Amino acid sequence: MRAADRSTVLGSVWLRDEPEPTRAPLTRAEIVTTAIHLLDRDGLDRFSMRTMAAELGTAATSALYWRIATKDDLLELVVDEILALDNPLTLNQEPPAQLATEQLTPKGAAPGRRAAGQVARGNAVPRRGDWRDRVSEVVHAAYWALSEHPWAAQLLPTHAGLGPNYQALTESVQQILTEARFKGTHLDAAMSAIFHYLIGSAVTDAAWRAVVRRSGLPESTWAQQSADRIGVDPTHLTAYLNPQSQAGPQSRFTTGLRAILTALRPRQLS
Repeated sequence: MRAADRSTVLGSVWLRDEPEPTRAPLTRAEIVTTAIHLLDRDGLDRFSMRTMAAELGTAATSALYWRIATKDDLLELVVDEILALDNPLTLNQEPPAQLATEQLTPKGAAPGRRAAGQVARGNAVPRRGDWRDRVSEVVHAAYWALSEHPWAAQLLPTHAGLGPNYQALTESVQQILTEARFKGTHLDAAMSAIFHYLIGSAVTDAAWRAVVRRSGLPESTWAQQSADRIGVDPTHLTAYLNPQSQAGPQSRFTTGLRAILTALRPRQLS
């Protein structure tokens, strides 16, 4: 029996034992790294286990199917791996005293990465600043990682939530809120507001980018040619899609997150 087939009916790769070490020439970490490369290059629509096998080569194909039972299993692994990128939870770095969110920009260089599939390191959280600054730092780190890999945002509604890095992300935010004296139903509501906003923003941004990518046109060209059909001003649509614009997705996310955190108060709901 393949190690990947030792599964349960629980429906997630994270709810079954990891395959035992074998003499197969390919590790799970190498498979995850290759999958991320293909998804970044080709997008989610063109990704399949067949393209994975073609990329890995004939000698490694049997190892792929030995270690990964299904495409869904692989997608769960890769989306959780993305949430380990440049994240203070998993990099275990000392965060700055405060985060000037207005000045955040995506890093041009490839972010540092743990070994794929490795369990997240502890539950480190930013320790300085107001609780809103600390939550903002953690949530922005996740948003930037998802912005760098928009296919991962497309997978969040169906393939995230049980992996160690997603769990570390939620636990970090919950710890900060708990230290700020959120509790009970109000703590649950605050967590829901923050994560629904993070996931909703990332999914919406990814949906726009997926449409533009399928068109094969540059973003600005697509906006100019599509605006009339959508019923919006071309200049506004161009700015709306441009990450560097003050009306673009990153600025909107920062402004919206600030509004949510400002409205939250550490008190028990009646």
